Amino acid sequence: MANLIVHGGTPLTGRIVPSANKNAVLPILCATLLTREPVRLLGIPEITDVRKILDIFRMLGSAVSVDYATGVLDVHHAATNFDPQRHHLPEEMRSSVMLVPPLLARFGAARIENDVQGCTLGVREIDPHVEVMERFGCTVERSREHLLIQTDGGLKANHHWLDYASVTTTENFVLCAALAHGTSTLMNAASEPHVQEFCTFMSMLGAQIEGIGTSRLTVHGVATLGGGEFTFAEDFHEAVTFMALGAITGGCVTVKNSAPEQFPLIDRTFAKFGVQVVHEGGWSHTVVDGPLRVREPFTKNILQKVEAAPWPYVPVDLLPIFVALGVRAEGSVMFWNKVYEGAMGWTSELSKFGGHAFQSDPHRIITFGGKPLQPAEVESPYIIRVAIALLMLAASIPGKSVIRNATPVRRAHPHFAENIRALGAQIEWVEGD
Repeated sequence: MANLIVHGGTPLTGRIVPSANKNAVLPILCATLLTREPVRLLGIPEITDVRKILDIFRMLGSAVSVDYATGVLDVHHAATNFDPQRHHLPEEMRSSVMLVPPLLARFGAARIENDVQGCTLGVREIDPHVEVMERFGCTVERSREHLLIQTDGGLKANHHWLDYASVTTTENFVLCAALAHGTSTLMNAASEPHVQEFCTFMSMLGAQIEGIGTSRLTVHGVATLGGGEFTFAEDFHEAVTFMALGAITGGCVTVKNSAPEQFPLIDRTFAKFGVQVVHEGGWSHTVVDGPLRVREPFTKNILQKVEAAPWPYVPVDLLPIFVALGVRAEGSVMFWNKVYEGAMGWTSELSKFGGHAFQSDPHRIITFGGKPLQPAEVESPYIIRVAIALLMLAASIPGKSVIRNATPVRRAHPHFAENIRALGAQIEWVEGD
């Protein structure tokens, strides 16, 4: 694990071009396995999960050429082979579950390790994915170490209704349906911007998808998919993160943003902390008039609140970013994570900075902001944007702070420390013990 050393108190100012969205990049990488034609991806980020998937491709015999300096990846799966007895998908990477549908479509078998996992957000069910694969006609056998999934005669189209709008389960359904025999329909589909980007890529390959951006997806199975070239969009999570860093430090960070139509609710959420977001000319930035201050609700005797849930709610991945603003801003806010029960248990780390936050239950915390803050050494859970939220607070406080176990940041944001330094921050990685 690595630690981040932060010397805070400097207003961060400048321009940033966000990297691609990890949550679009990883399913798109997995989807390339569906075609035997060459695929070129532009804007590939140099993050750990990308490296792991490319290592899997090489292990399976695929041709991989990547230049992280230019962001160009060429991948060709013409000579790929898979043996479920020899080839294991990485347990420590949740997105490896999205390699299963392409392997089923290509080789009729796939294997999931029992302990596949990602960030420590709470219980991450494998059941919805297994259910999807069974709906497509697969058999699932469990051993002590893994699940072996097989299909006889190819994937078969079906109609399915998800228990909840899961991003990864939606993507797995589309991956299965693309080459299945017949037309498949998914109700209660996730519709996040990265799901839309993934579906756009699938369409570029030749998948027949209707309803992109809605909660109902219809996929007409085709015989084969082609290749092509695809450019990743900017990550809206990273855009929000950099704008929030500008606001919390009293500076102004301008980010490239080609999709401001995705931001109205995010803009209104910023406004709850006295932060105005301005979009113009393909760029976005925040404006703060004086200290951060929580906007009082018109309804008397209730707390201002930020509720996070599947899109088009405020994304749960961004909730820690707004929690950091809540600790800094004068006033009280209730934050409600309606998805994960293990994502809010880091209030003790906020208190080390002098922040006042109370966890009322596994899904909700209340911040009592505007308290005097001091630098501190804190420990991040294995959650990407919690590590960044702790960094945000450290950057806003004069003096030296340490964010221990900040490694999850590298899973989503390439060259994060370098980008922050370009904005004026004093920050460095130090390998921990």
